[in-house]
Amino acid sequence: MSDKDLLTKGLVIAFIGAAVLLAPYFVSSPAMRDVIAQSSLVGWFALVLGAAFIVRWVLRRKK
Repeated sequence: MSDKDLLTKGLVIAFIGAAVLLAPYFVSSPAMRDVIAQSSLVGWFALVLGAAFIVRWVLRRKK
């Protein structure tokens, strides 16, 4: 995987994770808010995975 791919994938996955975690605060429907809030584990996983890709990209750039 190239350096550019690592950064792109890391940013996209981290953005998706953050969107899943922040979405319940912006959804007006209580039923939909509950459904999205139940998927917070997926949001945290995506955020951590995206951060790992970004850290790996930083370490490759330092090398």
